[in-house]
Formats: sequence, C-alpha cells, structure tokens
Amino acid sequence: MKRLSGIILHPTSLPNNEGVGTIGKEAFAFIDWLKKTRTGVWQMLPIGPTGYGDSPYASFSAFAGNPYLISLEALYEKGFLEERDFNEYKKTVQENTNPARVDFGLIHYHKTRMLKKAAAFLSQKIKTDSSLKEELENFYQEENFWLDGYAAFMTIKEDYEERANKENLPQGIWSGVWPKPLALNKEKPVQEFLNAHSEEYEIQKIIQFFFFSQWKKLKEYAEENGIQLVGDIPIFTAMDSADVWQNQALFLLDKEAKPKAVAGVPPDFFSPTGQLWGNPLYDWAKMKKDGYLWWKSRIRHTLKLFDIIRLDHFRGFEAFWAIPQGAQTAQEGKWVKGPDHHFFEEVQKDLISLDEKYRTELPILSEDLGVITPEVARLRDDFNFPTMKILQFAFDLNELKGEKLTNPYLPHNHKKNCAVYTGSHDNDTIMGWLEGSSEEMLKFIYTYLYGKKVDERICSILQTFEFKKELASEIIRTTFSSVADFAGVQMQDLLFLNSEARMNAPSTLGTNWQWRLTDDYENCDMTEKLQLWNVLYNRD
Repeated sequence: MKRLSGIILHPTSLPNNEGVGTIGKEAFAFIDWLKKTRTGVWQMLPIGPTGYGDSPYASFSAFAGNPYLISLEALYEKGFLEERDFNEYKKTVQENTNPARVDFGLIHYHKTRMLKKAAAFLSQKIKTDSSLKEELENFYQEENFWLDGYAAFMTIKEDYEERANKENLPQGIWSGVWPKPLALNKEKPVQEFLNAHSEEYEIQKIIQFFFFSQWKKLKEYAEENGIQLVGDIPIFTAMDSADVWQNQALFLLDKEAKPKAVAGVPPDFFSPTGQLWGNPLYDWAKMKKDGYLWWKSRIRHTLKLFDIIRLDHFRGFEAFWAIPQGAQTAQEGKWVKGPDHHFFEEVQKDLISLDEKYRTELPILSEDLGVITPEVARLRDDFNFPTMKILQFAFDLNELKGEKLTNPYLPHNHKKNCAVYTGSHDNDTIMGWLEGSSEEMLKFIYTYLYGKKVDERICSILQTFEFKKELASEIIRTTFSSVADFAGVQMQDLLFLNSEARMNAPSTLGTNWQWRLTDDYENCDMTEKLQLWNVLYNRD
C-alpha cells in the first residue's frame, strides 16, 4: 500500500433535503471535496439495509444495499417518481426532522413508501421499454446468488410484521414467530407464499436495482477522480437477516433455527461486562466443506463495490468469543478456534482466479483491536494485513510511572504496514474525548505532541475550547505525519465537533448512527490544512 489518507464518513451523514444522506449528488460533491483536499480514500461503514437499532453492523443482508441510501432525487430525475410525490416527501422531512440528525423511524416509513412507488412504476415501464427491461434482467442474473433469497426474506418479513401489528401476533425475529415452514425455509411453502405476493417480491428486487445502479455511477466517478473506496465487512451477520434464513445449515442453529450460542467480546475498554452482540455463529466445519463458498461470494461482491475491505473484528477468524444462548452478559462466554490461515488461503486462491494482482497482496485492512494474541498477530502478519492503531488509545497515564512509553498506539511506536486513525465509529470524537479528559491527561497529550513541558501559560488555558481545538488539530496532523501507510480521520474530528456528533456508543441504544453533516463542510477550516498535510507527508 502506498501512503494514503482517508476520511471516515458514512453516506447517511451527508447533507441533503431528503432527511438522510444518499449516494446521489451529495456523495459526488463529497468526492469533489476529497479530491480538492488531496485525500485519496473515502472510508464508509457497512452499507447494508438496517433494522432495529439502525446499526450498519446489524444488517438484513450482507449483500444487499441500504434502500435509505438511494437518492429519491435521482429517481425523480429519471422519471420514476412523480414531482408531486417527491415534493410531498421533502416537505414532510423539512417539517418533521432536524437536519443535523437522521430520524430513522420517519425515514423508514416515508422513504420506503416512495421507493415502493418508484419500483411499482418501473415494473410497469419495462413492459414497453425493452432496454430498461434488459438492464433489469441482467442485474437479476448477475446478483442471483443472493438477490432472490433476500427479496423472499424481506417480502415474508414485511408481510408478517404488518399482520402482527394488525392482528396482535407475536413480535420478534423470524425464527421465533414466523409459521414454521416459512421460518425453516421449506421450498414449497416459501414458493407458494411468493406466488401469492409476487408484486411485493418483485418490488424488493427492483429497489435493489435502484441501489446498485446508483452505486455503479458513484464508484465510476470515484475512480475517475482518483478516490478509492474502503468498505466494511462485519465478521458476523445479524440473526434477523436473509443470510441466516437462506443458509441455515451454515450457522450453529438448533432444529428450531435458533442460535445455540451467540457472538460478542469479553470485557474490554468499551464495556466492563463485555459486549453481547447476539449474532449467530458460523458452523466453520460446514463452511470448510464447500470451500467457504458463501464467504468467497461475499468478498467478491464487496470488491465490486469497494477497492479495499476493512474486516471488522479480524481476530474472530483466529478465535471467536462464544456466549451461551440466554446468557445475560458476555462474561459467560469462552474462546473457540476459528478457521485461521486456511480461510484466507482459500479466499486468496479464489481472488487470484479473478486477477493475478491478488497473488502478492489482498486488499484487506484488519481491524485488530481488542484482545490480540500471538496467534492473531501471526495470522495478520502472515498475510501482510496492516495492523490498526487508534490515537485515543495511545495515551495511558499509567505509562508515566515507567521508564519508557511503550504503548503501541503512540506514533513513535507505529510501523509502516499500519492504518492509524484518530478514532473509530465506536470512539467519542476527538473534542468529546479531550473535553472528558483530566488535566493530567491533557498535560500528557500536550507534552507528547509538542515536545514541551507544560508551563503556567498552558495551565491557565488548559480547559478552554480553543486550546482543546488546537490540541485536536495537532492530533490530526500527527496522524498524517505517522510512518503508517494509511492515515484515517473521522469527519467529525475535522470539524472539531463534540460528543453530540459521536457516531456510536457501544452497548447503548437511542441516538447512535444519527449524526449528519451540514452543507458548509466544504469550506471548513481544515480544508487547506488537509491539502498541506497530504503534500507535506507524501499522502497525495
């Protein structure tokens, strides 16, 4: 990897008049701004369809695109939405939402309705437009590995949830509430259901056509402007997903299709009781038998959309934390061996069959935070995957008691094959972190960054906003100056926003994933600094 820099920004955070950022014109404008700042990478969170809790890491599909990211304006311009409907939607958003936050509940209700109208229109239009019909059919054929199963899952899910609300039926995940033949994905009952709901089934597939048609244009524009896209693959899938429903034999489920154990992590920096994610675990032995076909398809699919993959929770490929079903906290879990080297060997062979360039390097960033054992480090290093460093983890006051500062996250301990970030989506913003830091910590950070002892003048301004803003700017500059091949910064950090702009606080619900940019970001104070630092530190 050549020296690069990137901005972490999920498309939902982009500014527009649709209530949620999309991959429409605002995404193209963001690419223009990245090019202007000489920044070469746009890194996103997972782009799959989200459900309860709105987390991109708990998607209804590992393959489908998030319908919320579809630009209604682009659909209107292509004639798939009537002007009256589009204007009504924009008015609803303007009158009922805060432009600085995403109201996912409102978006789910109103935007889904607009998308279905557009899809219904297209389903009629292809009867007289042979070119459009051919384009749609080609998409169906190219994505047949996952598309039919996803559309079936969403059609049954939406129908059941609608009836459950009307008829007071049990609410919950499909394995516990759907009629058993449908929950167990029995071929004949599922097909009979789809035959009875053929219009809804087709609409689900057309909505995905909208997404991937718009994404293709965005990807081409990024390539034309020299911007690489980094996508995120969560290691686990959500239980409430088409992936699990469609591939039940590949997961550790009981005969009722309920998880025998679930995923999470032991107690760590983010939570003293660990994190109980609740995702079903893979049956790696079964996956090994077919050469990890599902995973190979997932990685191939992601590399059509992105240039580089960030593998979330990389350590889970060496060993994963298995928590008994029904446990109250993650503390009750245990480590279980994963597929380790064999998995990546098979993935690499598969990618080499597509392109010889993958023989020397896989385009993967390993998210190797957390409990990293020598075995995990060996797996990462044997495939030459970059390690990840977070500067918020670099400053440990306990180290001041020793003779040397050995924290691997401190910049002087970074290595070349490394990706360094100011923070991740799970961290507070830099300003929020500094505002919550003790005076002793602020002095430590200042002394390290500037190579100076704290004098009386600094002590007198230590708690001021301007001092912390300057400290935050210096942390960003230090990220760019690192020997690490890749330097990444959250957009919120470039704008010096406080904790209200935090993307996610793990193990909490309510305000996560909602933050949005405002239109004036293109003229922010950091634009010129980014241009300078990218040139100065050879990242352009």
